[in-house]
Amino acid sequence: MGQFVYEKDADGVVTITIDLDGAVNTVGEEFLLGLEEVVTKLKADSDLQGVIFTSAKDTFVAGGDLEKLLAAETEEDVKELYDYVQSFKALQRDLEKLPVPVAAAINGSALGGGLELCLACNYRVAADRHDLRVGLPEVGLGLMPGAGGCVRMVYLLGVQGAMPYCIEGKQLRPQQAVDAGIIHKVVSADELLADAKAWVLGARGNKDLLTQPWDTKGYRVPGGISNAPKNLAMISGGTAMMFQKTRGLMPAPARILDVMVEAAGRLDFESALRYESRRFVGLPLLPETKNMIASLFFGLNKVNGGASRPKGVPKSKVKRVGILGAGMMGQGIAYCAAVAGIDVVLKDISLQAAEKGKAYTAKLFDKKVARGHKTEAEKEEILARITATDQKEPLEGCDLIIEAVFERIDIKDKVLAEHQELLAEGGIWASNTSTLPITRLSQSSNNAAKFIGMHFFSPVDKMPLLEIVVGEETSDETLARSFDFARQIKKTPIVVNDSVGFYTSRTFGSKLEEAAQLVAEGIEPMMVENLSRATGLPTGLLSLHDEVSLSLTRDVYETQVEMGLRDPKDDATPAAREFLHEMVGKHDRKGKAHGGGYFDYGSDGKRLWDGLSAWRKEGHAIPDQDVKDRIIFRAVIESLVVLEEGVLRSVADANIGSIMGIGAPVQTGGYLQYVNTYGVQRFKDRCDELAAAYGERFAPPAILQEHAADNRPFV
Repeated sequence: MGQFVYEKDADGVVTITIDLDGAVNTVGEEFLLGLEEVVTKLKADSDLQGVIFTSAKDTFVAGGDLEKLLAAETEEDVKELYDYVQSFKALQRDLEKLPVPVAAAINGSALGGGLELCLACNYRVAADRHDLRVGLPEVGLGLMPGAGGCVRMVYLLGVQGAMPYCIEGKQLRPQQAVDAGIIHKVVSADELLADAKAWVLGARGNKDLLTQPWDTKGYRVPGGISNAPKNLAMISGGTAMMFQKTRGLMPAPARILDVMVEAAGRLDFESALRYESRRFVGLPLLPETKNMIASLFFGLNKVNGGASRPKGVPKSKVKRVGILGAGMMGQGIAYCAAVAGIDVVLKDISLQAAEKGKAYTAKLFDKKVARGHKTEAEKEEILARITATDQKEPLEGCDLIIEAVFERIDIKDKVLAEHQELLAEGGIWASNTSTLPITRLSQSSNNAAKFIGMHFFSPVDKMPLLEIVVGEETSDETLARSFDFARQIKKTPIVVNDSVGFYTSRTFGSKLEEAAQLVAEGIEPMMVENLSRATGLPTGLLSLHDEVSLSLTRDVYETQVEMGLRDPKDDATPAAREFLHEMVGKHDRKGKAHGGGYFDYGSDGKRLWDGLSAWRKEGHAIPDQDVKDRIIFRAVIESLVVLEEGVLRSVADANIGSIMGIGAPVQTGGYLQYVNTYGVQRFKDRCDELAAAYGERFAPPAILQEHAADNRPFV
């Protein structure tokens, strides 16, 4: 059993080293029991001179017990959670009221409950580590800081100052946390405990240092109380911005703001802590919270942990990568690889084009240098790893070559033929493609077992997902090495089997097609745009389709028909197909980059293209809920079909891929998790209703019917 190691030195200073069972210290039952034991011991120690909290692990303390929160279902569970957080808060208050100084020596990341423990200490010093973060990230899982985080941050920073950390879950590096006023000092890891002890010894008997700000008589919250005129305006504006971002579909941010306002308003400190507990404990019961915890914590850990990586293949690292094509995708891949410490050869048809691709990395680093996040020396070190060239010889000996050229099979075949012999012995070849079948592309390879698909998302430097596509002859070793490369460049890799459009492109395309189908049927276009946003999608689907380009959708479809990969007779949305053909071919409405699509774009913003009136049908309308369900259900049904066909290898890959790659509403937890909390049988019944009203594309696939028959969730 893990423990809180209690060590008292000759000066009467007790160092408490948190070393719980498991890879990280988490705030669960074991944590609470250990903290209660040491606090009781500290209170009884008549010769105590000071206290230092630190950790025996690489992190300080992570968040709470998410398994316990995910399992909460009943009012009894809520009461148990309330008693738990109140017990933790009572122990924090005991620490704050000790007559001796208490310091937190933060040797690793302190997130969630870990930071909340630190906030209850008089002094907070962090090790100068590049990977150390402090913050309250609970909102990213549909939760809120429940162990004093909201209240103490407001008392420390004021409502406005605390907003980025409580409502947005912003995490900070050590010096950023000092600048923000959350911790006091940053020192080297070797000096951490010595600095904490020196502060403790110097603070003895100093009432100002031993009294927390919120316990100081006459203390005022920075920025003033909630109903001060300037705060009222800020809170009102913040509420509007929050609703614009969440569409009211994510309860946690609103509850956090409510607690913050009350903490800086009519409630005293102790009452605010109780109010925070009450607002916290109801969240784990909500489907939105369960979705986010299930996918964005457990599912994400499963994916990143290698659930889809072949077992028994030794882990590997890429030392030298060749990238063919220095355009938007190639330059982004080059940046990510160089930052990860990999030597990069970036080749294009001209040296000028290759140098332009390399300059993308310089541009990104110039921004970081300007913000003080990186130095000029660090920028030059990264740039030195990238060799820009128009010759193929520098690629010789690369253990991985990624082809990122134009999305045409003939071009990709030509590039493969010209460069595959340059791979190092045992090297692997990857094609960056979003739709072209990997098995077909690998036919031109001299070793199809070493050929794989890597579907990066744009912009590569920002998008966290990498869809790895396994061809029919791709070996387990090639898949394992590709997975390892993804983790090496800090991407989250989902693994899918080969098919037309793989997983993400098929699913992404289905919702764009459904939006076009709605417009083609005569539904008011702005209704389609706004109701798609009301589902929680980050962008309205008509705007999104303009960004992607209508012509691309048409061209991909026609290419697939020409290759025999799709049969027009099986088209699920023929009205949408005809609509897009006419928009692009007759009206030259190809998308935003081509002058306009659904919208016209000008210096004063965008407005709906007048020509769409040709498709409007007066008096034609369907229920708002049907519009929203058609958009969501098309993507979910496509995900189920892809799972049924064996293209998807796991439910976790589906959920993470849909959120990180194609913008599934976060509160759904991903497209398959959405079925679970909607109710499998209920979802199947709604599919039947939509199919009867709008077509067979909404008919429940066999895999859904099987799961509904025995009420089996998708896990």
